[in-house]
Amino acid sequence: MVNFLKNNYFHHYKILGFVFFISFSSIAQTENNNPEICPPRTILEIFKKKDSSYVAKTSKNNFFLIIPAIGSQPATGFFFGAVAQYTFKGKQASDKYSIANLGITYTVKNQWLVNVKNNILLNNNKIFLSGDYRLYIFSQPNYGLGTDIIPHHSKKNNLSIDSIAQPMDYDYFKFHQTVSFEVYKNFYVGGGVNLDWYASIDDKDLDVENGKYTYHYAYSQKHGFDDLEYFLSGMSLNLVYDSRDNQVNSTRGWFANINYRFNPVLFHNQEYSNVLYAEYRHFIPLSSKNERYILALWAYGQFITRGKVPYLNLPAIGWDQRSRSGEGYTQGLFRGNGLIYLSTEFRFPITCDQMISGTVFTNFVTASNVDNNISLFKSVQPAAGLGLRILIDKKTRTNLIVDYAWGNNSKGFYLNAGETF
Repeated sequence: MVNFLKNNYFHHYKILGFVFFISFSSIAQTENNNPEICPPRTILEIFKKKDSSYVAKTSKNNFFLIIPAIGSQPATGFFFGAVAQYTFKGKQASDKYSIANLGITYTVKNQWLVNVKNNILLNNNKIFLSGDYRLYIFSQPNYGLGTDIIPHHSKKNNLSIDSIAQPMDYDYFKFHQTVSFEVYKNFYVGGGVNLDWYASIDDKDLDVENGKYTYHYAYSQKHGFDDLEYFLSGMSLNLVYDSRDNQVNSTRGWFANINYRFNPVLFHNQEYSNVLYAEYRHFIPLSSKNERYILALWAYGQFITRGKVPYLNLPAIGWDQRSRSGEGYTQGLFRGNGLIYLSTEFRFPITCDQMISGTVFTNFVTASNVDNNISLFKSVQPAAGLGLRILIDKKTRTNLIVDYAWGNNSKGFYLNAGETF
């Protein structure tokens, strides 16, 4: 993922209004498109002759893609690497597409970020695997808990996000994997293993001798965690419903997931805890003549329902499985004992041949801070943005996506494969 983040103030809605106008104006031009008159075409076909060998290749039930990851952000400095994604399905007509991807990034601060993600359907969609593995030699600032850390109209208060950032280096190993089995059409029940290990934590602004404490240190001391290393392990119960037509780029259906994690005390410096994660995605066709007009909804919540977890294990924006939430804000900016996120997207065609599409979107996030009696919804941080979609594989409907988003005193640029959600 390419992600450029700089401080800015929440504006530019006139651009979104213009894009809405253009997108709705295009309905009259594209709604009656006939695939025989205007067949789908990928960006790759511009550079390749149309011949029989190409037709045979695109008929396969798999697609492999590598895109570069190049960018800069305060936590990492300049970074570069690559993301490889493999999309595939079984031979039966009813099989749905699965996704597995690997990302490797290196930064000028000698950081390594290795990500492996999987969302795989096996045995004619009867087994659903979902995994998130990470190995980070990493740094990321902390900004405190709750969403009230950035007041609205912060320009008047001369407050910038950088002014509240507390830099931190650490190593992170994550292994989350669930396996669920279909018990009824589209409904799955299963369980998983969850491991999180944070080591070599270096809180740059911490100076205990002179009484200069950080968000991370103060929380760790109050709740009895080592501020240099901690380990969280547990098992989870997983419930899934998935009626989407294509998890790479859905045009209809909905997806729901409830994951309840149990974290027993197995090692030193652990506390018993339970964590609830609930997610909902819905894809609503807006036109009976052109399925590419879609209203897409994504909501999720993560809550510490019992006990205590270490600071870096608290729910935080941008730490979902694919790191797609919170466009417009830097990863980890909002963190709390509970977090709720909502994103809405209007997706629309731009070209008749499906090569270029667009989207306009909004998102909202709220996080609580029990220690300061800050409840959910007491402060809600919004963001909005627009994006382009470039078709790179017709059969899997894989797009190269480019998004730009504005948040409160923040903005971001994103490059990914697939859809945001």
